[in-house]
Amino acid sequence: MTQDFSPAELTQRLETLESRLAYQEHWLDTLDQAVAQQEQRLAKLEQISALMRDRLREQHQAFQADNTQGTARPEDEIPPHY
Repeated sequence: MTQDFSPAELTQRLETLESRLAYQEHWLDTLDQAVAQQEQRLAKLEQISALMRDRLREQHQAFQADNTQGTARPEDEIPPHY
């Protein structure tokens, strides 16, 4: 079942296909940019997460060191009204 198209119809179909292709290329470029931006944001968030994890570890170690030394800290004392 082959259809015979006139030159005008073939030209119209070709223009439609070219238009669709250009539209798809535009969206692929847009998606590529979005993925690149998300990759950069993810890298920054991973870096922040690593810094926060290191600081938390340091604070935990400092807290354990204070507890093993037996030094009294003001925030651990019970207020006089208790």
